[in-house]
Amino acid sequence: MALRIHNTLTRRVEEFAPIDPGHVRMYVCGITVYDVCHLGHARMNLAFDVIYRWLLASGWRVTYVRNITDIEDKIIRRAVERGITIRALTDEMIAAMHRDLGALKLLRPTHEPRATDYVPQMLGLIARLEDRKLAYRAAGGDVNFAVRRFPGYGKLSGKSIDELRAGERVAVLGDKEDPLDFVLWKAAKAEEPEDAKWASPYGPGRPGWHIECSAMSSALLGEPFDIHGGGQDLTFPHHENEIAQSEGASGAPFVHTWVHNGFLNIDDEKMSKSLGNFFTIEEVLRKFDGEAIRFFMLRTHYRSPFNFSDTLLDEARTALRRLYTALDAAGVDAPAGDAAASGTPSFVDWTEPRAAAFRAAMDDDFNTPGALAVLFELAGAVNRGAVADAALLRSLGGVLGILQ
Repeated sequence: MALRIHNTLTRRVEEFAPIDPGHVRMYVCGITVYDVCHLGHARMNLAFDVIYRWLLASGWRVTYVRNITDIEDKIIRRAVERGITIRALTDEMIAAMHRDLGALKLLRPTHEPRATDYVPQMLGLIARLEDRKLAYRAAGGDVNFAVRRFPGYGKLSGKSIDELRAGERVAVLGDKEDPLDFVLWKAAKAEEPEDAKWASPYGPGRPGWHIECSAMSSALLGEPFDIHGGGQDLTFPHHENEIAQSEGASGAPFVHTWVHNGFLNIDDEKMSKSLGNFFTIEEVLRKFDGEAIRFFMLRTHYRSPFNFSDTLLDEARTALRRLYTALDAAGVDAPAGDAAASGTPSFVDWTEPRAAAFRAAMDDDFNTPGALAVLFELAGAVNRGAVADAALLRSLGGVLGILQ
C-alpha cells in the first residue's frame, strides 16, 4: 500500500508522492524561543519526528526544515525584563529546546533556520507583494497584506471572507485598511531595544510572524514543496496567511500537502497557565524518562486530541516495560550505536507478515497506535518462545524511535 496522508487543504486522506521523485521536502513551524518548551511543543514536534522517521524508513531522501522564531513581541519583552540581549535570550532557549527534544529522542532536522538570518529574503517577498498590489504601506510605518485582494483566502481553514466579517464590527486597529489585514513589516517603536530593529525600505522595524515562515521555507525548499506542518492551532491564521502571501507573491501553488497535529489536553482540559495545569517538558522529565513520554504520545494518533495525565503516562511506562521485558527475556542485545537517535534502525524485511502489518499501519496516515499493536503482538510471540521475533521487535521499535 502506498503512503496516504490526510491533507488539511483538501480535507481528505490522499495518496502521497513527492513532487521530485525520491526526494521529500518538508517544512514544520518550530518554536518561538522566549521560554523553555512545554508539553504542547513536545506533542507537535514528536508528531513530525515520527513522520520524518517514516519517510526515511520508506526509502525517500528527506529535506526537513523546522524553523526557529527568534524575533517576536514576547521575545523582546522577555529580554527587556531580564536585562539581556535578544540574542542571549534566544541562544539560551534554543539550547534548552535541543536538550528537551533530545531527551525525547527527536532527530535534528536537516535545516533549523533562525528567522533573524532571513530578514533580506523577507523584505524581498514583501517587495514582490507590493509590486502585485497585495501589500500597502500604512501611515504609521507598518506594511500590511490586503487580504481582500487575494482570491481564495480561507481555503485552508475553510473560513470564507464573509464568515470572517464579524471582525468588522470592532474598530479597525491601527491604520489597517481592513480588520482582516495582517502585518508583514512592523515599524520600530522608540522604546524597543536596538537589537529588535532592522533597516528596510520602509524604515527601521522587524518582520511580522507570518512572513518569516514563507521566506524561510521558500529559500530552503523552493516552491512548491511537499509537506507543510504544524499544530492544529496554526491552521488559522498563520498557515492561511502563509498561503496568501506566498501564492500572492509567486502566482503559483505554495504547498502540496498540509499536515496538522491535534490539540493537547491535561486531564481532559486545555493546558493553560491560568488553570494551573501548564507543564514544561523539563518538569515532566523529572518524573518520567524521555522514552516513556515518547511512547505515551505514540499511543495516540497524531491528528487526534491527546490527553495527558500522570496516571496515563504511568500506564504507558508500564506498557513500555512489557516490551523491554520481552527483549530482555530473549537476550537480544541493543544495536550498536543509537538507532533511535540516528534515524537509521536495523534492516527490516518488509515482506515478513508482522513487518508488513506495521508498514500498512504507518502508511495509513502514520497510524502509530496500529504500529504499536504489532509490537505487542511480537512481544507476545517472544514470550511464548518465538525468540527469533525479538530482533524484528527491536528493529520496528527503532523505526518509531523506541526500544533501542
